[in-house]
Amino acid sequence: MALMKEQLIELLEPAIKGMGFDLIELEFKPGGDLLRLYIDIERGVTVDDCEAVSRQVSGILDVEDPIPGRYTLEVSSPGIERPLRTLAHFEHFAGERVRVQLDAPFEGRRRFKGLLLGVEDELVKVQVDDEVYELPFERIDKARLAPKQ
Repeated sequence: MALMKEQLIELLEPAIKGMGFDLIELEFKPGGDLLRLYIDIERGVTVDDCEAVSRQVSGILDVEDPIPGRYTLEVSSPGIERPLRTLAHFEHFAGERVRVQLDAPFEGRRRFKGLLLGVEDELVKVQVDDEVYELPFERIDKARLAPKQ
């Protein structure tokens, strides 16, 4: 499943970057019927931006045909609970509150919600209450900003 996601990112990210946008996250489960892309740009994402990226990506997907069957393509901004996918994302949002889920338990738990302290040697540092966890980046399954409600 992760392989398909990485292949889709490799296929689509260069064109999205070429349009001036960052591909923040891509969500797709083989056998699913929804391919969702989160894009961003410094000035903020507009509906017209989402439409333009959708047209560009649709053309690539039509030519390359990497996904068998029918599916819906959705392009949107990352929103306030922005996904974090790369080490650069974690570095950029140091000082913010985050929710991180690992692929398997680490120090007795899979989920961590706390203050993102930053990145060091491919370890994502998260402070939960009074304890600092150094989470291996390659073990992170999902991560999002978690603004106070």
